[in-house]
Amino acid sequence: MRYRKELDSARSHINTLRGVIGVMALVALGLWWGWQQAPDRLTVHIPPELRTGGVLEAGEVHPASVYTFAFYIWQQVHRWPEDGRADYADNLWSLQAFLTPRFQQTLEADREQRERRGELRDRSRFIREIDGLRYTPDRVQATGDGTWTVWLDVEVEERIDGERVKQVFIRYPLRVVAYDIDPESNPWGLALAGFVQDPYRIDPEEEQ
Repeated sequence: MRYRKELDSARSHINTLRGVIGVMALVALGLWWGWQQAPDRLTVHIPPELRTGGVLEAGEVHPASVYTFAFYIWQQVHRWPEDGRADYADNLWSLQAFLTPRFQQTLEADREQRERRGELRDRSRFIREIDGLRYTPDRVQATGDGTWTVWLDVEVEERIDGERVKQVFIRYPLRVVAYDIDPESNPWGLALAGFVQDPYRIDPEEEQ
């Protein structure tokens, strides 16, 4: 009788161990499945101002990051250090990952029109932010479904043979969209998608 009780106790212990092993196998399987479902790459947009702290989620885009992206890409589109005929075309080619196809076509049409009017030959162009009209939260408006409107106030300067031929202050109401393409080509995951309305000239003193 004593041996039978010990045998039953051993069998019960073995069954308990089998149950534990089964549970551990299920947990391991669940962990493996979760690991397989995890994304290979996470994009986190860090806003420039973190002195007061901040809580960010992967994929969440801070308005300051949207503004910084819009200004940087737009500035690069209009950076013609030597000759607008070559520089404008080169910029549209090298920045195509940051422009939606439709907006790239719009800018290409603008380039062709400027070239026909003789506005590119031997002409350099730069744009810069206007002091006192830099980023503020109200310059970025989220419009839903991964789209934003960004208002850029910039100074546009053009020169021919080193002599300034144009200096104007323009507001560009740009549309920015989330753009899920190859992160190697576009690590921002954003693109310029066009104008919300036609750009127009401003008076910096009045705006300030």
